[in-house]
This record gives sequence, C-alpha cells and structure tokens, in this order.
Amino acid sequence: HYYDLKDGKIRIGGQDITDLSLEALNNEVSYVSQEQFLFNTTLYENILVGKPEAKRKEVLKAASRAQCDEFLSRLPEGIETMAGDGGKQLSGGERQRISLARAILKDAPIVVLDEATAFMDPENEEKLNAALDEITKNKTLLVIAHRLSTVKNADKICVIKEGSCIAADKHEKLLEECPEYKKFWDASVSASTWKIKEGEKHVKDIA
Repeated sequence: HYYDLKDGKIRIGGQDITDLSLEALNNEVSYVSQEQFLFNTTLYENILVGKPEAKRKEVLKAASRAQCDEFLSRLPEGIETMAGDGGKQLSGGERQRISLARAILKDAPIVVLDEATAFMDPENEEKLNAALDEITKNKTLLVIAHRLSTVKNADKICVIKEGSCIAADKHEKLLEECPEYKKFWDASVSASTWKIKEGEKHVKDIA
C-alpha cells in the first residue's frame, strides 16, 4: 500500500492490508499497467523477476501462456535476447506480453490490470486478451479501464466520478439505471462504429 486510507478498510482474505508487511502484500497481488518497464537484461531474466526461484521450464511455460512464442521465435537469441534499456528492442505489445508472462509466473491470487490494453492495435490487443485469459483464471481480478468493452463482462462494474463510486452493478443493469455509464457506453460504441466506417472508406478509396 502506497497510501493509507482515510476511511474504510481494504481486506484480503479477511485481513486488513495495514496489518500486512509490504512483502506479504506484494506476494498477494500482480499488477499490470499500460506502461511496463523492462530491465536491460535478457527477456528470460525479465520474466524471472515474477518468481526468482522458478525453474526454466516454468519461465518458458509462462512465456507461452502470455502469447510470447510468436515474437520470441523471430528473435535470433529467442528468450535470451537482451531487452535493451526500458525494453526498447520490443514493440509496446511485445513488452506488455513479457510483463504478463512475469505476472503469470508470479501466480498471485489477485490481479490488478490498470489500463492494460490501452493504446493497443487490434492485432496486439487480440493476443493480449488471450494472454489475459490465462493470467486471470481462478483469480480475483480488478480492472481499471476507460475502454468499457474491457470490463463489459465483469461480475461488478464500479463507476467512479470525481473520486467517488456513483454506481456499482453488472453492465446490463448499469445501462438501465446509471445515465453516466450509459453516456460513456454509447460514446464508446459510436467511436467504434466511426472507426470501422472510416476504415471501410479508406479501403474503398484505395480500390
């Protein structure tokens, strides 16, 4: 915990997180954001950060589950390739999948995804979503997102406005009962439709 709460409590397994050491709390949570920093060492070592005592076969399995095999096979040294300073040898989507492999290897019971698919192109987003399916199996998942399609199927969606939760329910219920959520959802659908039409127009112009 980086900040202490002014009101209320956060509990994991019934235990107040303020009673947990930072190490114990860190063991309970995997965090994946849109900006993932990679160390200037091999991709193998970057994944190993999630569980330093892991065996090589565990690291390779985590990489495979995170949809890394395709781009690792294109690298001359594969998983032993140097990431470069900040991971500059890889694309944004590839760095994200290495970070997901790290989280899969860690295997924490709680996964926090903070805008994890933001700014992804369609191809990388598809692969990223496949990787997310692997990391979130049998986990408690907390997703922070502006892209509402990311959270549409969540068990509960919390709508935050000016720092307060103004509604919390399933997608269908929020569409019916929360004007703020419906406004954002309609806007996201409209934006998606506009992009498709623009793409179709571009293809016709080329033809």
